[in-house]
Amino acid sequence: MMLSGLKILDFSTLFPGPYATHILADLGADVLRVTAPDRPDMLVHMPPVIDGESAASRTINRGKSSIELDLKSEDGQAKVRELIAEYDILLEQFRPGVMAKFGLDYEALREVNPRVIYCSLTGYGQTGPLKDRAGHDINYLALSGLASYSGTQETGPVLSGAQVADAAGSHYTAIALLSAVIERQSTDKGRFLDIAIADCALAMNAMFGAGGLATGTSPQPGREILNGGHLYGYYRTKDDRWLSVGCLEPKFAVAFFNGIGKPDWLMRAGTMDPECIQDLRADVAGVVAQKDLEQWRATFATIDACVEPVLGLEETSELEQFQHRGMFVRTATREGGEILQIGSPIQG
Repeated sequence: MMLSGLKILDFSTLFPGPYATHILADLGADVLRVTAPDRPDMLVHMPPVIDGESAASRTINRGKSSIELDLKSEDGQAKVRELIAEYDILLEQFRPGVMAKFGLDYEALREVNPRVIYCSLTGYGQTGPLKDRAGHDINYLALSGLASYSGTQETGPVLSGAQVADAAGSHYTAIALLSAVIERQSTDKGRFLDIAIADCALAMNAMFGAGGLATGTSPQPGREILNGGHLYGYYRTKDDRWLSVGCLEPKFAVAFFNGIGKPDWLMRAGTMDPECIQDLRADVAGVVAQKDLEQWRATFATIDACVEPVLGLEETSELEQFQHRGMFVRTATREGGEILQIGSPIQG
C-alpha cells in the first residue's frame, strides 16, 4: 500500500475530516480515530443501520481503528501526548481554540514531537470574523458563491446529492497532509495546517469564478454553458427517467443530433443567443420525451456523443464498467454478514 507506515491520529467527526482520513486509510495509512464519551458522532447513527452499525459510518471509517478518550481529563490529555510521540499526523475538527484549552494544540504537541503534522479543519478557518461561527455544507456553498449559479432562474439554488463543500474540504485536507509529509522528508520538521471548508468551496469557483472576477459580472443560474445556458443538461424520457447530454464539442454535437434524428438542428446549437438556446433545449426535450430511457441507451450505445443514462445507485453498482474497475467491495459486518461498499478510485 502506498501510505503503509504513515500513522494518523484523527479527532474529527461527521463527514469532512473522516472522509479525508478515509481516502488516506484506503491508501494504506494507519488511522486511529479518537472518540469522546460525551461527544456523539452523528455519522455513527445515520440510517440505515445494518447489523448494529451505520452503513455510512462503516464505509467512511473502513480500515480505521478507534480509541475512546476524555480530552477534558488529565488522563485523556496525557494519553494523547503519549500517542503523538509515535504518530505522523494529527487531524482535528473542533472549533478554534478548543484543542488549546485541552493543552493539545500544535505548539504544545510539537514540543513532544517536532515532526508532527498538525491539521485543523474547520468551517471558516482559524482566523477571520467568522472563525467561531457554526456552519454546514449548505452555508459554505452559499457564502462561496457556488450556490448562486447552481440551479435555474425559476428554482433558484438547488441542493446537490452530495456535500460538495465538505468533500472539497476533505480532498484539500488530504492533499495538504500529503504535501506536508513530502516537505518533511527534506526538512525533518512538521507543520501546522489551517484548512477552512468555506475556502475550499470558494476555490471550486475556478472556472466560472475566474470570468466573473475578471469582468465584475457574477455567473448566473441557467445562463452559463454548464448550468442550463446551453444544450448541456438532463432531459426527461417518456418513462420519467433522465438522459444526460454533454455534447459540448462540435464533433459530439454532430453525433448527438444525428442520433436523435435532427441533424439540421446542429446550426442552432452554435448560437450564443440565450432565448434561441432555450428554444433549442425545449425542442430537444420534446424529442427525448418521445422514447423510454432504454431506447435511448440502445440508440447511443454505439454513438460517441457524451450521452449517458441517469442511473440509480443500485443500477450503478451493477454497471460493468465500475465492476471491472473494482469500484465496489464487500466487507464483513459485526454479525458475520456482508455489506457492499464503494471502493477507492485511486488505482495503480
